[in-house]
Amino acid sequence: MFKRLLAVSAAMLLTLATAAIADELRGDHPTTYTVKKGDTLWDIAGRFLKKPWLWPEIWQANPQVKNPHLIYPGDVLSLVYIDGEPVIQSEGPQIGEAIDTIPLSDIEPFLKQFTVVDDVKSLPYVVGLEEDRLYSTAGQLVYVRGLEGAQPGQVVDLARPVYVFGGGKGKEQPGHSDLNFRGDREHKHWTNPKGFGEAGGEFLGHELQIHATGEVTQIQGEVTVVVLREEGREIRVGDRVLPTEAQPYDLQFMPRAPDSIPERARILAVADGMEAGPKVVVAISAGARDGIRNGHVMSIWHDGANRPDVVAHRNKLAANADKVAMPDDFLGRLMVFRTFDKVSYALVMEGIRPVRQGDLLKHPDATQ
Repeated sequence: MFKRLLAVSAAMLLTLATAAIADELRGDHPTTYTVKKGDTLWDIAGRFLKKPWLWPEIWQANPQVKNPHLIYPGDVLSLVYIDGEPVIQSEGPQIGEAIDTIPLSDIEPFLKQFTVVDDVKSLPYVVGLEEDRLYSTAGQLVYVRGLEGAQPGQVVDLARPVYVFGGGKGKEQPGHSDLNFRGDREHKHWTNPKGFGEAGGEFLGHELQIHATGEVTQIQGEVTVVVLREEGREIRVGDRVLPTEAQPYDLQFMPRAPDSIPERARILAVADGMEAGPKVVVAISAGARDGIRNGHVMSIWHDGANRPDVVAHRNKLAANADKVAMPDDFLGRLMVFRTFDKVSYALVMEGIRPVRQGDLLKHPDATQ
């Protein structure tokens, strides 16, 4: 009897799950769609689903092909029903380059330029420049200290310390503080007495911006000579040296909801400005240690304000003592595309209001 009840319950749950997925199909979804060059997985998922992050629920990977999760231009995607459940199947030549999950052109410069490390001061650094030139040009010599074990022909990246990220604690907001050429934090309390937005609480990492690539040519005592390979951003004394990553990022992943999101997860920084809209990169205070992976989608919210009740109280002190918490404001959604241990980078995929440092991250289906 107990086994029978379990079987009935399982069947009911499966029916409910199937109905739930069917309800998430767009009313104007196509029956078939031929993938075109320039398509992204996010856009294709959005053609079939109201919520693109549910794509894994309907995608039926073909186990007969080498990379069953990849989709290529020319593939024909068909929406069919198997045992009453909506499923997307693919048929096609599976040739050429697979489509990207998100618009590569929007983030490729960022991907190539930024990385996060735990200890910026332990890295080798530029101690001098040929003729003290500031602007890097192909063939210019850079003198590096601390590059122990270097070999002629080794390729390295030269990077500028940018931010230190902090996770916040208590009522503090997670944020970032500028780093100087020594890798020390630049406190700005004299310009902002409250220090708003500065890194506080748990240390999350140092952000570096890669300015140029070079090749080791010779080692003279404790100084390694590096010749710049191509023109890039200016190189200065204090810039750090890192091994070049042949492929620092992977865009072949599926949009999906994370199993959980840390309560502290917020926007740490917005690239190139104080506010962000769609197709802008943000850093978030959650990473691999929190179970965050490439493809994870989250909703973005601004904390609801506490408003004094001036209707119930004529006295300002009484009104301030009787503040009412407003609901959080929904701003948009983002998708993670590069993950480090405690920090991740994400692209704002859609939004109805600007996103700012300190904004809260929740499950993509959150309604409040």
